[in-house]
Amino acid sequence: MRIVQIIDSLEIGGAERMAVNYANELSQKIEFSGLVATRGEGKLLNQVNENVSYLFLDKKSSFDLKAVFRLKHYIKKNKVEIIHAHSSSFFIAVLVKFIYPQIKIVWHDHFGPRIGQSKKENRALIFLSIFFTSIFVVNKQLKEWSEKYMNCKKVVFIPNFIQENQSVEQETVLKGTQGKRIVFLANLKNPKNHLIVLEAFFELKLFDLDWSLHLIGKDYFDLYSQNLKEFIKFNDLYDHVHLYGVRNDVKFILKQASVGILASTFEGFPVTLIEYGDAELGVISTNVGFCSEIIKNKETGLLFNPLNKQELLAQLKIITESETLRTNLSVNLKKSVVSNYQAAQVVEKIILEYSKIEK
Repeated sequence: MRIVQIIDSLEIGGAERMAVNYANELSQKIEFSGLVATRGEGKLLNQVNENVSYLFLDKKSSFDLKAVFRLKHYIKKNKVEIIHAHSSSFFIAVLVKFIYPQIKIVWHDHFGPRIGQSKKENRALIFLSIFFTSIFVVNKQLKEWSEKYMNCKKVVFIPNFIQENQSVEQETVLKGTQGKRIVFLANLKNPKNHLIVLEAFFELKLFDLDWSLHLIGKDYFDLYSQNLKEFIKFNDLYDHVHLYGVRNDVKFILKQASVGILASTFEGFPVTLIEYGDAELGVISTNVGFCSEIIKNKETGLLFNPLNKQELLAQLKIITESETLRTNLSVNLKKSVVSNYQAAQVVEKIILEYSKIEK
């Protein structure tokens, strides 16, 4: 079995992390596992295993024919049988298929907001889906969307997973008091909904109880980011809310926190939640996408409607007031992550799906 994962960049993000995870895990299980970044590299490059065949295309435009032919040459040279294209990288995969028809394409949809989009907004994707052999999706709503609109009838739900036995870098030391740190792992952009968390943190006056809030994720230095920083400045939260930007040592960071929060208005399958669970954090999560499947309210975490600040206020108050509750939730979530979202189970399923395509 000879498979290549294709992704636009190796910047830190959910789809990007999963492309790397798949390439790494498959490299131990199949004959050839490759990874191609089309437009940009990034911090995730450091997490690519040495036995993964890696190529950076440095694609300059959507119709960069030089990049298309380089990819075709790589695929032919390495006798690749299946392209596993993540998110928007489906386009270059289809262009390669035009000139190398025997290649099979699996498209992997990680984009939670798609369920709110129309057929018109996805015209190119839907038209080109006739060239897909299979579609993998990260939640049931995306499965229903693809089954309704796409020109590929083989649609399979594949949960995300976390890699096992990763080396843990230890670089970022969080500020604040041990046992009273809330971490929010998400790039600073829509639909991650950071402002509602800042407002809830401020309105509950959690800083008076020595709690601190730590935002980990890429800062795009745009209006979204500016609004967050203005809120922090206006409410004099500099000593209590900390922004760290993109970090490689996420496991080490999470081990320093007690509570993990996710507030997105749309999600696919957030790897963040299983990372929180693996780190044994008490979790407060939005109820969108696959989140309510990972987090069972009052069993493995606390859920809230991301458009309802009163729900977030109530759940944040509950989880910060009770160390016993945090411990119970974190233990239950850890068990669930170990049982359902470890690499071994998911990779076994994906290899089975690949084998069906080869036949």
